[in-house]
Amino acid sequence: MRYERTDGHTFSCYLRGGDGTRRLDAGSIAGWPGALCIMPQGASSEWEITEQFEFVHLYVADDELRRLFSETFDRDARLMLVPEATFDEAPRLAEALVQLAAATQSGNRLLAEQAIVSAVGQLFADPRYGGARRPVLRGGLAPVLRRRLVDHIEANLDQTITLRDLATLADLSEFHLQRMFRASCGVTPHDFILNRRIHRARRMLAGPEPIAQIASACGFSSQSHLTRMFKTVTGTTPLAYRRAASG
Repeated sequence: MRYERTDGHTFSCYLRGGDGTRRLDAGSIAGWPGALCIMPQGASSEWEITEQFEFVHLYVADDELRRLFSETFDRDARLMLVPEATFDEAPRLAEALVQLAAATQSGNRLLAEQAIVSAVGQLFADPRYGGARRPVLRGGLAPVLRRRLVDHIEANLDQTITLRDLATLADLSEFHLQRMFRASCGVTPHDFILNRRIHRARRMLAGPEPIAQIASACGFSSQSHLTRMFKTVTGTTPLAYRRAASG
């Protein structure tokens, strides 16, 4: 079979079997339980499968992975480097993917989410995979300006943040601010702000504050607005998330 994914990155870990699975365009090497494969966006591969096996695939959209890279390293998203890997030994990353498979099979969204965060963190922590390109960039936001904008967003999540506000802070037109922000942070200002608001809401849901109060503290117009956006991003409601976190 031929594998090709043009719309995101794939991280794969073999759970059971694998010695009957060979990658034909990489010397016919075979897999084993715990073997890790990384297929960057746009990569293609040829496989021969002669025996049954079980594995977990984690698909991550390119803009989402670049946003996580930018936040994790506090660096320009265009510096992200995801090299291809076939049947590698990466125990910590593999363990996170195994935990993701178990959480998904049991229907535990919270544990699945935690496993995904762990997997991405392990990817970026491993110098073989989640490294960074040499900083040769044109356009985008200067590091100091990107940090200023991110700090402003974080400090004002409970307020209305407009594109005009950010453009004024950066001394750019709204058009150029949006284009340069996306280049350097991986996503648009709107999506970046939404993700930071949902991140704050997750942390606050571990405490006793009423959900309506959390909605206000995270910049949502109402509890229903928070519920709608939280479910869009996480796949579950704030109340269900809180119950899972406390259980």
